[in-house]
Amino acid sequence: MDPHFALDSPLPSFAQRLAMMDNILPPDDFVRLVGEVEDLVETERSYLPAHKKGGTVAYETLERQAPNLVELYRSSELCSLVSDVVRLKVEATPLHDQSSCSVLFYEKPGDHIGWHYDHNFYRGRHFTVLVPMVNRGREPNGLSQARLMARQNGRDQIIPTPPNSMIVFEGARVRHKVTPIGEGERRVIWSMTFCADPRNSALQGVARRVKDTAFFGFRALWT
Repeated sequence: MDPHFALDSPLPSFAQRLAMMDNILPPDDFVRLVGEVEDLVETERSYLPAHKKGGTVAYETLERQAPNLVELYRSSELCSLVSDVVRLKVEATPLHDQSSCSVLFYEKPGDHIGWHYDHNFYRGRHFTVLVPMVNRGREPNGLSQARLMARQNGRDQIIPTPPNSMIVFEGARVRHKVTPIGEGERRVIWSMTFCADPRNSALQGVARRVKDTAFFGFRALWT
């Protein structure tokens, strides 16, 4: 698909290493991408006691089953948009990093992820970009009770995650979590990584593969 971003307002400040934009894609384009996400069937469930429970679809699977999603991730237009937001030229990270472009599913009661940082396994600064594809539940606004929380300057804040918004943050510097989802609710997030310099050392490469086993199983050790 030809990438096109529909920004409702000027770019937000990134002074706190976190920014959020609403209605990032035109409605028709967004609906097409949601359809592609809904067709995914190879969800890998992971459970780390007291830290994480949920499903994930890895980059290599998306390349086969969600080509439009991957094409948009790799597009120069999206890289330019993220670069403009963070005030630094960035690019997509490699295919062998299963977290470069993935889809996260919170759809069973209690699915969540605890407080954490997105560790940087590259030489350059590393940024996480989230686009909620589905978020529905029993809250008055129709969204799920799951909340993206960020902790900055000793204070916790809720980051809104309505569908078709975009959240950009420097995950290695911003501690964050997602609270548990409720019965009958569903939240699906397109997660992407961008980096100023996506090269890494041998040690960083090993550390990245070990981290990926928590989301994608032991096959990640050989990516």
